[in-house]
Amino acid sequence: METSTEGVTEAHSDGTAEPAPAGMITAAAGTAADAGSAPAVPPASLSPSRAGDFMQCPLLYRFRVIDRLPEKPSEAATKGTLVHAVLERLFDAPAAERTAPRAKSLIPAQWDRLRESRPELAELFADDPGGERLARWLGEAEQLVERWFTLEDPSRLEPAERELFVETELESGLRLRGIIDRVDVAPTGEVRIVDYKTGKAPRPEYADSALFQMTFYALVVWRLKNVIPRRLQLVYLGSGDVLTYDPVRADLERVERKLLALWEAIRRATETGDWRPRPTKLCGWCDHQAHCPEFGGTPPPYPLPTRSP
Repeated sequence: METSTEGVTEAHSDGTAEPAPAGMITAAAGTAADAGSAPAVPPASLSPSRAGDFMQCPLLYRFRVIDRLPEKPSEAATKGTLVHAVLERLFDAPAAERTAPRAKSLIPAQWDRLRESRPELAELFADDPGGERLARWLGEAEQLVERWFTLEDPSRLEPAERELFVETELESGLRLRGIIDRVDVAPTGEVRIVDYKTGKAPRPEYADSALFQMTFYALVVWRLKNVIPRRLQLVYLGSGDVLTYDPVRADLERVERKLLALWEAIRRATETGDWRPRPTKLCGWCDHQAHCPEFGGTPPPYPLPTRSP
């Protein structure tokens, strides 16, 4: 799950302080981090979300990981966080009580809990004094939760782990980390990694991209436990589809090589300060257009030291 972990895992994991590499000079003062946030530090680890950011647009990665520019909460991402919380909490109940009505009844309390932990979510429905839009949004969350019961039977599942934080360090020194929605372990010891998606399943030509996050997690589990997960399963609540993939060792070795190459590119960009934008159709949804040269904006002063020419 990506939406519910960004504020907890991603910000801390990619912002872990490390000593500046030798041969660097100090950057000029007056950075984006001066506005009351923690000082900028070089990236220290990689998660599926941040790997995806860099592949999508290196400048977006910089804005999120190094500059830590604020982003407005979105209804779609927040709905995903809410639904994930409900599905996680449902497994606290005895198997026979894991019903759709019980799951939907958890939504109000989980929404209250989410707002308490993230005060910025108050602005989502600030322009909805009558509550009509909020009621419609909560109704959509209910529909997603209810659809899950057509795809899986929680009364027959006993997850080994829920919202499992995983982290490992590869031989190269690269640290990988993230949060897995659910881990199922069969009596025979076979492992299944499950991720809930509140959007729709991708078209077949984009299936490999959708599985990147899952193979990332499979790689971490393999390196941690020396066990290759038997199955990777993506549950798309938006469309009612389930995408599965059974990885083999060659798949995970290929992902590892890709991540090492990606991390080397991130390292070079960090040292040089050269974070180039990569325009795509997704730019229309980016919160950072005011800072992006593609939209006539100017990035904040680079807050990290750069190597001398």
